Amino acid sequence: MFIPPSAWFTGFIPDLPTPFDTADAVDINAFAALCERQIAASAPAIVVCETAGEASTLSPAEQELVIRTAVDVARGRVRVIAGAVSNSTSHAIELARRAEAAGADAIMSVVPAYNKPMQEGMLAHFRSLAGSIGLPVILHDIPSRTLRPLADETLLRLVESRRFVGLRDGSGDITRPMRLSRHLPAGFRFLSGDDATAFGFITDGGDGAISEVANIAPDLCRTIFSHVRQGRLQSARYLHKRLIPLIACLSKESPAALKYALSVLGLMSEATRLPIVPLEATRQREVVRAFAAIADEELIDGVGA
Repeated sequence: MFIPPSAWFTGFIPDLPTPFDTADAVDINAFAALCERQIAASAPAIVVCETAGEASTLSPAEQELVIRTAVDVARGRVRVIAGAVSNSTSHAIELARRAEAAGADAIMSVVPAYNKPMQEGMLAHFRSLAGSIGLPVILHDIPSRTLRPLADETLLRLVESRRFVGLRDGSGDITRPMRLSRHLPAGFRFLSGDDATAFGFITDGGDGAISEVANIAPDLCRTIFSHVRQGRLQSARYLHKRLIPLIACLSKESPAALKYALSVLGLMSEATRLPIVPLEATRQREVVRAFAAIADEELIDGVGA
């Protein structure tokens, strides 16, 4: 049964890392376990082969393997959003087609990095990708990595096509949902791509967050979102503030810090793929201290055990 993205593209959705083994190959068993953990925590969806997944270092065959694994583990219990990350439109289309063939439920497509396309170029890029597949497309705007933002005007032109169902907004602009919501289709979803500002983004009308910290504390993130939706802002704000030291650690050295944090929990290796290197000792100690600051209330499963 088809369920529209507006029903599941909401709440805290983890941007899953890609585990590697000692031979620098994708550790499929560890990845499958990460997927199952999120399903058990009732995540509304999972994002694979995107920012935290070190997508730019994965071959097309590796990306297809990761996506197929996520789909096989999910068995329809959770939606799989697959990144099609490339600054070449033709390559992004190839990745999107492979993701569709592997069983993904939606594609996430980021503004092309390095090329610095003008807004008309972004418009043509996203329309070409959406026209090449049959899946819904979620846009990803992250100016800190792409140098050029997806302008509001360009977004409004794109959503004239109902193929574009949501935006992962990594700009840190928490006013964007409120500013644009009345101009967008009813089912369009705005999710923050920045854990540090996710609380403000959601309270200002956003629909959730694509999150790194949700990999570590999925139950807590779900509780924060639920409290906001129920109007229990003081409780939600308190819990979010407790996570801020950990969020700060993750944002400094992403995704190495995320991988180290998950390795502390015994969930995967901390191994990264060049040009990302494993987290240095000083940063590791910061992550451990951030864990210790929240372990007293057992806010994260496995911490302090």
